Amino acid sequence: MSSLAGAKGVEAFALAPDPDDPQLTRCVDGRDQLGQPVSLNVVVERPLTLYLNGTEVVTLMTIGDHPELLALGFLLNQNMLAADDAVTAIEHDAELDVVVVRTRSEARYEQKLQRRIRTSGCAQGTVFGDIMERFDDTRLDTTAELRSSWLRSLLVQIGRQPSLYQKAGAIHGCVLCRRDRPLVYMEDVGRHNAVDKIAGYMHRNGLSGHDKIFYTTGRLTSEMVIKTVHMQIPILVSRSGFTAWGVELARRAGLTLIGRAKGLRFVVLAGAERLVYDLALARSPGASS
Repeated sequence: MSSLAGAKGVEAFALAPDPDDPQLTRCVDGRDQLGQPVSLNVVVERPLTLYLNGTEVVTLMTIGDHPELLALGFLLNQNMLAADDAVTAIEHDAELDVVVVRTRSEARYEQKLQRRIRTSGCAQGTVFGDIMERFDDTRLDTTAELRSSWLRSLLVQIGRQPSLYQKAGAIHGCVLCRRDRPLVYMEDVGRHNAVDKIAGYMHRNGLSGHDKIFYTTGRLTSEMVIKTVHMQIPILVSRSGFTAWGVELARRAGLTLIGRAKGLRFVVLAGAERLVYDLALARSPGASS
């Protein structure tokens, strides 16, 4: 796996989508509105059953890349693993579509499984009734900032990066960034899977979230806010819109929440004090995007 130190240049991602991976898309024949034959690339989704120390936790629908990172990030973001829990092994069986996360001591999470609820997220997004356990205790870095010039640069670089979305659509993307540099780009059929993969990457590589920016193509829902706060990332950006509870939780946590970020345009509904407007057009009502 690439290290951040090995990435060269502003546009060199440490980890990014591989749209040419034949296991991630499939060509399907069909017909268009005129009845003419067409061939279309479609994203492949497959089940991945996650075990923690031999106990089945959940089956996720995923594109299947980076299953170890997905499993680790899911357990961390669901508060089933703490950041200081010793993970001794992560084993993936591609034939059985199973991934097993093993820890040094037995995890106490059985009661959490009984309180699982379905959320507004797509593709098997789930959350546990006590996921707020860490939320109110997390303190985000108040010195972090986001310059409008950085945001503009990030949007351009992310848009230029080859992706499964460009090839086949029907997929969400998430990008971990620092200042004006995108670092790690993950995609999946559900935005929460993409978030969890990045959380797993951060944990495995010992990356702190305090100086990071998180970008997502998905809606800024309550769960997106909660997961970003759990990763201790102070700034969350999306090209999509907001939910009311997502905004409420962002303000409660001191998270900077930016939506509808396209071109030179964006809207900040929480944490505007972190924004530095260093692009003249960012303040111009008549500026085109």
